[in-house]
Amino acid sequence: MTRFHRDVLKLDPELETDRIVRHLRHSVLEVLRREGGVVGVSGGIDSAVVLALAARALGPDRLTTLLLPEMESSPESARLGREVCRQFGVKPIVEDVTGPLLGFNCYGRRDEAVRDVFPEYDSTYGMKITLPDDLLERETLNVFSVTVVSPEGDRQKHRLRPAQLRQIVAASNFKQRTRAAMLYYHSELRNYAVLGTPPKNEQDMGFFVKFGDSAMDVKPIAHLYKTQVYQLAEYLEVPEGIRSRTPTSDTYSAGSTQEEFFFRLPFDILDLLWYAAENDIPVAEVARETDLDEDQIQRAFNDFARKKRATEFLRTPPLGLGNSNADHQEP
Repeated sequence: MTRFHRDVLKLDPELETDRIVRHLRHSVLEVLRREGGVVGVSGGIDSAVVLALAARALGPDRLTTLLLPEMESSPESARLGREVCRQFGVKPIVEDVTGPLLGFNCYGRRDEAVRDVFPEYDSTYGMKITLPDDLLERETLNVFSVTVVSPEGDRQKHRLRPAQLRQIVAASNFKQRTRAAMLYYHSELRNYAVLGTPPKNEQDMGFFVKFGDSAMDVKPIAHLYKTQVYQLAEYLEVPEGIRSRTPTSDTYSAGSTQEEFFFRLPFDILDLLWYAAENDIPVAEVARETDLDEDQIQRAFNDFARKKRATEFLRTPPLGLGNSNADHQEP
């Protein structure tokens, strides 16, 4: 019998919900000895599911939800964020983080690097960075390009040099780190715990900002593949507008889906192939159970391995003599 099939990631959503709810309640109230939880609500599927789980685990009265927009955020994110808060009986606090980001010169530092590529670029343009979208068709490395969109809608795209990419990413990461600071302000104000929202895809593949959206006290869904998060969302009755929305980072003014920005594959394909790679399922077996050929599957496996290696630094805790990181101590 094959070890791999299309339904390998199918959950019993009721049992999984009960398991997470028990873990959340125990972690927050007994292990951490906090009085409630703080959730940053983005209008996306992950934060909506965490909010729904936390409402069951702690009750709405022990929850603080934050909407954390900035001047480049999509208005749709705030609308959906408010909708899911209403759905689960909490009133969100709005903390616009544009001011702190201007203080850090987040936009100016980023735009300096964009103008190095497109001198005509200014604040009237939209911009985003993306990876190649043809992973299944040919072996391509994770080399980023920047796309700018003029006020008239004209698009230009150009590959980024490493220094340009580093400056854009370093400046953009002020957004996630500023939001983390605001979450911890509200958690410390109330003696609450910060409830993280990233699923397994983001944590294990490195799609997060160190000390930004990785800053959390409890990680309720970090063991779930993205498609499993959608299964819980349906069971928990997360609003349809959120469940049908294409996942986006909502970081760049031109709008960027998570697929084009980082993952390079639709989640229904990515999760199956990643499960196979993590569990050492032979490529030939995966090909028999999918519509993909062996070359396509191997290209995806190679990409997963490259992402894992390239982002290992993000998952490495602070190093020091006498801690558990013995392999990293000086000889």
